[in-house]
Amino acid sequence: MLAMTDINTIRNLRNNHDQSIESIRKSLNINWRTAKKYADKDFVPKIKLHKRSGMMYEEKWGDIVSLWLTEDFKLPRKKRRTNKQFFNDLIESGFPGSYRTVCNFVQEWKATHTDKGEVKDLGYERLEHPAGEAQLDFGTMEVEKDGSFVDIKILVMTFPFSNRAFGIALPAENQECLLEGIKQILKQINGVPTVIRIDNMSTAVVRSKTRYEKARLTKEFQSFALHYGFKVQTCNPRSGYEKGSVENKVGYVRYNFFSTSPKLISFENLNQRLADKLKKDSQRVHYEKKKKISDLWQEEPYNTP
Repeated sequence: MLAMTDINTIRNLRNNHDQSIESIRKSLNINWRTAKKYADKDFVPKIKLHKRSGMMYEEKWGDIVSLWLTEDFKLPRKKRRTNKQFFNDLIESGFPGSYRTVCNFVQEWKATHTDKGEVKDLGYERLEHPAGEAQLDFGTMEVEKDGSFVDIKILVMTFPFSNRAFGIALPAENQECLLEGIKQILKQINGVPTVIRIDNMSTAVVRSKTRYEKARLTKEFQSFALHYGFKVQTCNPRSGYEKGSVENKVGYVRYNFFSTSPKLISFENLNQRLADKLKKDSQRVHYEKKKKISDLWQEEPYNTP
């Protein structure tokens, strides 16, 4: 049996880097069946999130100091405030904590938000998910074709508010397939999301966004979005967690819908099977809201195509 670190490496290569079973086998020098077992096991690995606690995170004080720190890093080093000045300014606003509490927070903030004296472009993970907003991403799915196992692409769109999902299997991950896949999903929805969040996929984004400039979309994708009437939000660079809903759903589809790799008779046939399974899956109760996903889906506003 493999160590947990090796298992996590296999899952990471499969789920987050879309590597094939053969590629994983070669990279880690392991048996093909072992790579297959842990890469496509029938459950979705869950990420443990460690929630920070204390007045700096649960009350307004941390937000205030974070804003001050961000502002100070735009100034020359000699003009930046010290921890003591931060503490004194907080005291004037009614801060009930200690100087040590402020020092610990500032130290942690600098460790996670700065690199070589500059503030990193981290962005912020949005915890709220407004109805009508969708997330979109490609994933890899293994199928049986002509007696061999091959990887194809699957374009998944999720609506985090309701947890409703739609998926389209495609032969490749190029711009033509991206636009055609979205068209097919919008046809299934019979509507258009108000917003679609994507990562910096080269099929849609020419230049990633920075702290100072918005992302620049390809002309084709920008025209496509204007034609269908949805806004595009791009994730910060190296911040895939900002679209965690769809990333989890790609794995969910792979692990739960087919106990074995499905036979690829045709993409039309496979997509109909995917649509049926996702529609059936929407009868589940939402893990947090305790209502059926299908009922929450009825509350999702979307535009007419």
